[in-house]
Amino acid sequence: MKTLGLIGGMSWESTAEYYRTLNALTRDRLGGLHSARLVLYSVDFAEIEELQTAGRWDEAGTLLADAARSLEAAGADLLLLCTNTMHKVADRIEAAASVPLLHLADATADAVRAAGLRQVGLLGTAFTMEQDFYRGRLARHGLDVLVPDAPSRALVHRVIYEELCVGTVREDSRAAYRRIIADLVAAGAEGVILGCTEIELLVHPEDSPVPLFPTARLHAEAAVTAALA
Repeated sequence: MKTLGLIGGMSWESTAEYYRTLNALTRDRLGGLHSARLVLYSVDFAEIEELQTAGRWDEAGTLLADAARSLEAAGADLLLLCTNTMHKVADRIEAAASVPLLHLADATADAVRAAGLRQVGLLGTAFTMEQDFYRGRLARHGLDVLVPDAPSRALVHRVIYEELCVGTVREDSRAAYRRIIADLVAAGAEGVILGCTEIELLVHPEDSPVPLFPTARLHAEAAVTAALA
């Protein structure tokens, strides 16, 4: 099995899910006591969030590029950036290392297309929902991406940073997300991308009338497939 290099900590709540899922998938595919070969570079999310808020993406990109070089030096054969939002600086990571980066949006788009869907809703941080780095990547795969209205985007973003990133799961927030998903479906979404890894802690298949695409899970599945190829 190839060694996976994880750039995590954004937040560590979701990175823990990546670790669990990668190991569970490896065990399921290989059996017995098998687990994933991986190395993890976990950043301080408070530093990253400060750079996000200030729009200092170049500095954030430098930090994550350094992490990528460290993972390659530690023996990683394939890199995973365990966050949707920071794929805004994916090109910096790709330029910093000679081993490939498995892009989260590509793995997600492949799953949506395999399900035979084209028009999907997207939930994530405000950066992910409103900027082109992620929506544009999905569109290049032939997907039509819908996002919630401005008040709903603000609510989705707040819940991620103020609750899910610190391990808080609230039933009223789940109800609010259900309403927003229903609005996306009413607008024509055939499925909904959970485009922030922490959302998978809150929203589950029973919360949606259409298929959900949990990006952390899909990313991990694609990574294990690549590592075992």
